[in-house]
Amino acid sequence: MKNIVCYGEVLWDMLPSGKKLGGAPLNVALRAQSLGNNATVISAIGNDELGHEIIREMKAYAANTGHIQISKNYETSVVLVHLDQEGSATYEIKMPCAWDDIAISAQDIEIVRNSDAFIYGSLIARNSTSRDTLCALLKEAKFKVFDVNLRPPHFSQETLMNLMKQADFIKLNDDEIFLICGNMGFHSQSFEAAIRFLASHTNTNQICVTRGKDGAILFVGDEFIYNRGYKITVADTVGAGDSFLASLISKLLNGSTPQEAIDFASAVGAIVASKEGANPVLAASEIMNMIEPK
Repeated sequence: MKNIVCYGEVLWDMLPSGKKLGGAPLNVALRAQSLGNNATVISAIGNDELGHEIIREMKAYAANTGHIQISKNYETSVVLVHLDQEGSATYEIKMPCAWDDIAISAQDIEIVRNSDAFIYGSLIARNSTSRDTLCALLKEAKFKVFDVNLRPPHFSQETLMNLMKQADFIKLNDDEIFLICGNMGFHSQSFEAAIRFLASHTNTNQICVTRGKDGAILFVGDEFIYNRGYKITVADTVGAGDSFLASLISKLLNGSTPQEAIDFASAVGAIVASKEGANPVLAASEIMNMIEPK
């Protein structure tokens, strides 16, 4: 069992079918916990019914709620999720909200200091209060995982570069790596070239790029490891990347080879995309049947 701490947003995803518990850090933590790890989320909710409902939902998942702050300034976050005909999601994120207002605390410093992995994203850095807290926590973390999660207009290239340079591991999707590299003046359409360029400019030698139905590429130890994807019918893409990341980091921390880790993570991400919402329950047999069909 590894100790994984996720920092950032907790919220309600307002899907066409109704509201679902979400936020990338929470999704990552719930999936990591389901894989046998000790996972914690540092975030904030409002002092309102939607916030109290988030706590009740987290407890239903047996999730640790001890590091969820209650903001005196802002309401609990609600995100409008729009799905296209292929199930791909876009998001309308209100600002400000409670998770823009995460304060630094001694108990949060302590749990980050004792973590095996500290996972953080780009969205939480849109506001100075939560961004300053993130910077303080990064100083305490042993293994820092940056989940690039671009939600226009809630990011800047300067902030992204700062967060990438502090990371030991960076995860992006295919659109994000080409956008970020393009903003840095590098316009190759080769994933391998873009990954090497980003690694050299961030001094980060572990990078993973997800490619939707085409799988993922993992760069570690100056080597590229590939998964070519699994065929599924997409219900929605909400949370699929979060479950992928949780599964990948969990497997790597617990001693799997990079190939085993990326295959497992790609299978989990695909299965989540085939189901509605970010946090469906997955059976171990379901994952193994995806990796090694009978």
